[in-house]
Amino acid sequence: MQVDLRQSWWIRDVEIPTRLVLAPMAGVSVQAFRRQGRRYGAGLVCSEMVSCAGLEHKNERTLGYLRVARDEHPLAIQIFGSEPRVMAEAARMVVAAGADIVDINFGCPVRKVTKTGAGATLLDDADRACAIVEAVAEAAGVPVSVKMRRGLDDGSRTCLSVGPRLVDAGAATLTLHPRSARQMYTGEADHSLTAALVDLVDVPVIASGDITSRARAQAVLATTGAAAVMVGRGAQGNPWVLREIVDGNPDGPSREEVAAELIVFVRETVRELGERRASGFLKKFYGWYLGRGRFPKPFKQELVQLESTEEVVTRLFAAAPGAAELVEQLEAELPDPADEILLDSMPISIYGGG
Repeated sequence: MQVDLRQSWWIRDVEIPTRLVLAPMAGVSVQAFRRQGRRYGAGLVCSEMVSCAGLEHKNERTLGYLRVARDEHPLAIQIFGSEPRVMAEAARMVVAAGADIVDINFGCPVRKVTKTGAGATLLDDADRACAIVEAVAEAAGVPVSVKMRRGLDDGSRTCLSVGPRLVDAGAATLTLHPRSARQMYTGEADHSLTAALVDLVDVPVIASGDITSRARAQAVLATTGAAAVMVGRGAQGNPWVLREIVDGNPDGPSREEVAAELIVFVRETVRELGERRASGFLKKFYGWYLGRGRFPKPFKQELVQLESTEEVVTRLFAAAPGAAELVEQLEAELPDPADEILLDSMPISIYGGG
């Protein structure tokens, strides 16, 4: 049975206009990435994970993750930590910044997160995980979602015992990436677990893992009963895959379209992060955008060697002169930066790219 991916659905009182969710990805999901995802069909976009400890201590870089533009909604801001009280306070802050949904990370397998008792580690401490969800749900006043893995170890089915308890504690939706923390991103996502979780809970379940095409999205939705699918790595430098999944449009982008999207992404990222941070941050994106046979490999290597993002933009215009008109159209559609929600407690230098 074919699922209409353009059909809206609800996370409690928040309407999600399509059944495609853009994943929260550390070092990727900056504002420019999220806004681009919305343009290409993502019904819900998510911030990269934000440290609740960083928010508590008013860390300038952490606070910088909380800038929100009007074209991002509906938006989930993801937080991580291990202390219910601190997580609750972080939830209040991200809601004040404009989050429509507070997402809790119980899935990150990276050592620097799990060693603090956060991320996927909490799947083996269900009582604490439930206490966190309860505290965040009480503090937030907006729907709370939880993103988790199947468990810490290969073959684990912990998600099936913990998931229903998280819903009882106040989670309005669950996202399951059915790989273990030990697997990281190797092997295949076992969506039979997603189907089992759907049967156990009475809230929407989002299926994450190996969603790389419309055919795969349709197969996972049909076999699991999930409300939506989440796309992550497949959308890195490739927003056109979102359009293909939602609309079934198989047409790949022209060189001019690729260059135009990358130029706008570069400029918006510099506006958000400042030239110094953005210059290093963007290097991985050049390969993601220009790969897949879109541009010669030496051109990608040339961009990485350039010292400034202005030089990168100049070379892209030279390589695809027709991109200029497309860039003008894209930038005309961007909202005024003055419309962003700014928290009074944030250092002003964040918004100047400091």
